[in-house]
Amino acid sequence: METRRFGRTGHMSSVVIFGAFAVGQLEQDQADETMQLVLDHGVNHIDIAPSYYDAELRVGPWMEGYRDRFFLGCKTGIRDREGAWREAHESLERLRTDKFDLYQLHAVTTMEELDACFARGGSLEALARARDEGLTRYLGITSHGLQAPAVQMEALRRFDFDSLLLPLNFTLWARDDYRRDMQALLEMANDRDVGIMAIKAWAKKPWDDGEKHVYDTWYQPFDDPAMIEQGLRFTLSHPVTAAISAGDARLLPMILEAAERYQPLDEAAQGELVATADQYEMIFV
Repeated sequence: METRRFGRTGHMSSVVIFGAFAVGQLEQDQADETMQLVLDHGVNHIDIAPSYYDAELRVGPWMEGYRDRFFLGCKTGIRDREGAWREAHESLERLRTDKFDLYQLHAVTTMEELDACFARGGSLEALARARDEGLTRYLGITSHGLQAPAVQMEALRRFDFDSLLLPLNFTLWARDDYRRDMQALLEMANDRDVGIMAIKAWAKKPWDDGEKHVYDTWYQPFDDPAMIEQGLRFTLSHPVTAAISAGDARLLPMILEAAERYQPLDEAAQGELVATADQYEMIFV
């Protein structure tokens, strides 16, 4: 699998990062099979959070035995300093390690949430302390929703984050406002050598009201190999480090196989894919 430099961290990350949400609702033996699959395909970067059900407990045994094989990124959604500091230690205990490689403000969706993180006594102070005390080497921020690029541009104006995580797919790219802000963010981040992780590369549409969720994802994902490959190729054709795998382990084999075949889409092919976006519903309101 291709690797790309993860910004100023210098880590050569696999172009698919393992999204550990996928093991959060599995039994340990199923999680073990998934983790072995990830290793077998050369994935060397994990994205995890305490809000991902039991994911930290499932991945913990693998951190004991394979910590040097993975760049480990964890997150906190708590907005106050003391709560975030406590949660960082709880995550380290569940993951059976003494340090993260990356610790992030999680799901900062609005400017108001950004203000809360940056306020006196806010969670950013806990992140800075974690770096100062050697609990993590790098700091980042993650965002969801249609305001994500704008929120992250403002975050970079206020603080020198090492990484960003936010949605990038062809349906979002079809929106003029999102594309404009995303292009500006990509330019800013690359000028500052900030690593970028993309999520929602395989988002198809929201679940319909009353529809049975056949996958453990909060949106309905593409689940055919051709569209999984197209979604990945589109996202990775932009100046990002990697795409984070979808939140259901059953999709992982197709995603990993697509990554091993990855070839960029030229501008014409990207345009053709974006032109189909109106066939799908926006997953963000």
